[in-house]
Amino acid sequence: MNHVDYDRALYYTHRSEWDNLLILMVRTKDQFLAKKIEHFLHAYNFEKDYSVIEKHLYSLLRYIDHANDLVEANDGLLDTALPMV
Repeated sequence: MNHVDYDRALYYTHRSEWDNLLILMVRTKDQFLAKKIEHFLHAYNFEKDYSVIEKHLYSLLRYIDHANDLVEANDGLLDTALPMV
């Protein structure tokens, strides 16, 4: 997992930089992140019901938060698991 992808997704979402978010969707190796971005952008562009857009936005933000927690936990495990020789 690439921690930078999640930071970028959060930044682009916060700043409403949809073009950059679309580029990130194509370039990321995390297929779940790409799918969450795809669903949100599709809803944002084509959905008339704001509650659907909001649902996809919150789903994307929850996934970014979850993935960041996993990356930080894995980084902590790697730091403690490898003894310095």
